[in-house]
Amino acid sequence: MKKIYLLLFCISFAFAEPIDATLEVVKKFGNLPNILVQNTGKDYSQREYSQRIFKMLIADLKVTGHFATQESPEVVSSAMVLNFDEYRKSKIDLIARVNAEITKENLEARLQLYDANTGLLALSKEYRSANAESYPFLAHKMAIDINDYIKAPKVDWMERMVILSHYTKPGESEILTSDYTLTYKKQLISGGLNIFPKWANESQTAFYYTKYLDKPTLFKFDLTNGQNHKILESNGMLVASDVSSDSTKLLLTMAPDEQADIFLYDVPSKQITKLTKYSGIDVSGNFIEDEKRVMFISDRLGYPNVFAIPLSGEVSGAVEQMVYHGRNNNAASAYGNYIVYSSRETSDEFNRNTFNLYLVSTKSDFIRRLSANGVNQLPRFSKDGETIMYIKHEGNQSALGIIRLNYNKTLLFPLSGSTIQSMDW
Repeated sequence: MKKIYLLLFCISFAFAEPIDATLEVVKKFGNLPNILVQNTGKDYSQREYSQRIFKMLIADLKVTGHFATQESPEVVSSAMVLNFDEYRKSKIDLIARVNAEITKENLEARLQLYDANTGLLALSKEYRSANAESYPFLAHKMAIDINDYIKAPKVDWMERMVILSHYTKPGESEILTSDYTLTYKKQLISGGLNIFPKWANESQTAFYYTKYLDKPTLFKFDLTNGQNHKILESNGMLVASDVSSDSTKLLLTMAPDEQADIFLYDVPSKQITKLTKYSGIDVSGNFIEDEKRVMFISDRLGYPNVFAIPLSGEVSGAVEQMVYHGRNNNAASAYGNYIVYSSRETSDEFNRNTFNLYLVSTKSDFIRRLSANGVNQLPRFSKDGETIMYIKHEGNQSALGIIRLNYNKTLLFPLSGSTIQSMDW
């Protein structure tokens, strides 16, 4: 029981060609291109998935913050001639026509993007998936391609898979992959307590996770062949919190002597190096600054806060406090000179406390609150630093939250009837 209490304490402690000038995207100031999305899936075999991709694409384009999006209220014929003069009079810059159908082997979707200002077909692409239920990813790829056509800031994070653990009943959880909207979901690991999934590489072909057997055990699951490999086990707790860019090193939180510390695990040699030596609790290590340093959460001040040390490990005078706002900061993610962290702001003994997200700069006194209420935890920067994904808990269920930093846009995608334990993307 003592080991379980330590785990629970540490858990709570702890996403071309030259273009017409009218299509230029100016962040924060508008001048957004108007895009009209049309569904051309009129045939019976095309109706279901054409409509699904049509709706998902409209939602994706709105999420980018780079378009003024309109949807055609009726299904149109792909053979219908486009009157570009009428579109220009209506101030429509782009027309996206989409349809999809299931063939013998694949779900096949098509996108035709017309530029009303030039009167030309700008893009004509086909997208395929062997699994029809993964149609959201086809829509996400369409949105990425349309976004790239107008040379807007990248939104490639949209097609990344999310890996998450959620509780199914007391003491049990399963691991799913999903798209960022949680529309597509696939169960991968079930039975027992399966927690803290972490992608093992940039290509998202494998992930690490912790399973509670006789003691906490770290596994690596290979999505290409479905094989599960045991990595190591430890007393107390064991969590893989970050993976190096070349996939050869892991940052682990382990408590072999009932004291949580940060460890570096070399994947090829299986060598383990202890990085922190504090007598209290150090958890949730993350590589920062081109993997020269490690950021982590510690109770060195008498409450959880964010610190950093050189990758070589903790030595006298090497520990740097990274955040100076908040009195209980229990999770953090870094991108460049910015840190996003979750801070507890109430101390209610009988009700769920409020945790809000904050963005701070390590080079100035800049601080920005990103959430206003509720329980907002485990923030994660996208690869480009413009988007943050996090978990929001409300009632007895959770949602994936998306914050588009440069566009003052926040969206929530609930996992109905369940509580998310942790996620990675």
